[in-house]
Amino acid sequence: MRRALFPGSFDPVTKGHENVVVRAIPLFDEIVVAVGRHSAKKGMFSVEDRVAMLEATFADHPSVRVESYDGLTSAFCDEVGAQFQLRGVRNAVDLSYEQTLAQMTRANHPNLDTVVLLTDPEYTAIHSTVVRDVLHHGGDVSKFVPHAIMPWLSQRG
Repeated sequence: MRRALFPGSFDPVTKGHENVVVRAIPLFDEIVVAVGRHSAKKGMFSVEDRVAMLEATFADHPSVRVESYDGLTSAFCDEVGAQFQLRGVRNAVDLSYEQTLAQMTRANHPNLDTVVLLTDPEYTAIHSTVVRDVLHHGGDVSKFVPHAIMPWLSQRG
């Protein structure tokens, strides 16, 4: 079974994240969307809410499952039996960062490959940090996030 892990904070999930996962579905038998827990980072949404938002986003895609994890992403790949890390890239800055991560991961885990997908052009400007800022100031983010998560965002208003 070809299993990929798509790690991130997803605070909140965006249409860019959704775009990468949906386009990757034909490439893998299963995709585990994994919400990383970071003790040093306080998110806008709880990890539990982020997991629920992701489950709602991918409810119509049975080959996608959502989990949360602590620790190193590569260790979680081992735990769930993922042979691939799936990463989304919006621009050259993202690509440079992801290249560094992929090379470091490969050096330490030779059997774990990284697959990078470029987001479709209409999603390149969408960033969770900006979405959070717009939400914090009461703005409309409906163009930038999956429709399925709007109930969570409405509760924040």
